[in-house]
Amino acid sequence: MKLSVIVGFASIAASSAWVPVSSMTRASRTALPMAIDYNDPVVAAEFANVQPLTYEEVEAELQECGVRPSAAMNEMEVKLMLVEMRMRLSGKMSGEEPKKQPTKFSSKLEEALWTKPVFADLYNGFKEKDDHNSMNVIAEYLNDPKMARTRYEKTYKGLIRKIDKAMTAPPPVNSPTLQFSGFPANMGEAGCKMTLESLGAIADFECAEDSDFPVLTGKVTFEDIESAKKAVAQYHGMDMGMGTSLQLVSV
Repeated sequence: MKLSVIVGFASIAASSAWVPVSSMTRASRTALPMAIDYNDPVVAAEFANVQPLTYEEVEAELQECGVRPSAAMNEMEVKLMLVEMRMRLSGKMSGEEPKKQPTKFSSKLEEALWTKPVFADLYNGFKEKDDHNSMNVIAEYLNDPKMARTRYEKTYKGLIRKIDKAMTAPPPVNSPTLQFSGFPANMGEAGCKMTLESLGAIADFECAEDSDFPVLTGKVTFEDIESAKKAVAQYHGMDMGMGTSLQLVSV
């Protein structure tokens, strides 16, 4: 679909006013205007990826990230919602610069916010509602699970269950392309590619040694999204003994 057609849909979505993913939580969804720049070719490219998907596929991907479309929204509006969600998750929104992950974390909470996308979505939902009680419970639970259970098991049993689920959930895979970091540098580019290639054919691959740690960082594009999902399921979060865990994030 050409960009001119996409722009035509912008007025439709703006009139129905759905919630940007950054403001969505499972408990609260306040209507806000869309924030996508339809003159941005990156947006057009993302929409082209979303357009062939069925309504059921779009809805399923949104719900994997804790986003539930309104029953009043039509198929095009739901697809536009997915476009913005993908743009925000990948840091590609106009005017937004992707932040670089710290080489060291000041707390287990900070580490989880950087390395556990589903957990970050859960925590940021409470943050946007100014629910400081839940935020404090989450922070204490990550720092000392045993003590936090003693204090909050009865009152926050449901929240603790959500924390456990979010911490073990693999990050959503939205495309065949993954950014990765954490493979040992001594594997070399060839060894790293061979490792990932064992999960599926690779269409594009690039990597380099990290400037702060003896690990490899880069990007891999598989020929199909199922191979990307296998890679995330098998390697994301794995401890390679290099001081950091493997990170594979969909882009």
